[in-house]
Amino acid sequence: MNSSIMLACAVLASLGLGVLVAYGVCIAMFGIFEMHARQVAGNVARRVGASAQVVKS
Repeated sequence: MNSSIMLACAVLASLGLGVLVAYGVCIAMFGIFEMHARQVAGNVARRVGASAQVVKS
């Protein structure tokens, strides 16, 4: 009886830890994606600004 309760608790703890690790990975990947999206948006804005200046000249 005690060993089955211990096994069930170990399984639940392992699942909980896995969920927390997956959550951390998702948060980190979304942060990296956000940083990448900002860099791409900045590059596009610079290109649009540079081409607008060439057209004005």
